[in-house]
Amino acid sequence: MTPCALLVNSEHKAHRLPGHPERPERVDAILDAIAEADLGLTPEPSPPAPELLITRVHDLHYLAALDEAAAQGGGMIPPDTYLRPGSMSAARTAAGAVVEGVARVLRGGTQHAFAVIRPCGHHAERATAMGFCLINNVAVGVFAARQLGVQRIAVIDFDVHHGNGTQDTFYEDRDLLYCST
Repeated sequence: MTPCALLVNSEHKAHRLPGHPERPERVDAILDAIAEADLGLTPEPSPPAPELLITRVHDLHYLAALDEAAAQGGGMIPPDTYLRPGSMSAARTAAGAVVEGVARVLRGGTQHAFAVIRPCGHHAERATAMGFCLINNVAVGVFAARQLGVQRIAVIDFDVHHGNGTQDTFYEDRDLLYCST
C-alpha cells in the first residue's frame, strides 16, 4: 500500500482564459512545491469520471448545454465562470481524479489521496455553473464513495468562499455532514 496517491487531471491545461485568476499555473505551482519538498510522490493522470456518477450530481440538460457551448468555442457564464473548448474535458477529468482517489483509499490501495485538480467544483449546483465551477467534483466523489459501500460521509471544505454547490447537493441528506469554512 502506498502512503499517498497524487492524482492530477491531465486535461486541466485545456481550460484556460488569459487573465482569469482560475488558471493552469495554479496546478503547476502546487506540483512544483510538492516536487521541491521531495515527498516521493509522482503525479498520476486521472481518467474522466463516469457519466453515471456525474449525472447523480448534475442535470443532463445542464451538461449537454455546457458541452454544446464548449464545442462552439465557449464563453462567459455570468458573473465569473468561463467555458472554453477544453473546459468540460478538464472538469470531467478533475472529477475523475476525485473518484480515483476515493476508490484507491476505500479499496486499500493507498492510505491517502491528494487530487491536484482544476477547474474547481464546490460552487457548481445541479444545473448552474458559478464561482469558476462547472462540475461539482467533491459531490461526484461522495457518490463514488457511496457506490463503494460508504453510507455516512463528512465533507470538510476549506476555501475562502463557502461551497454552496456542495451544500445544495446534500442539504437534505441526513447521512452527510458538510462543513465549509
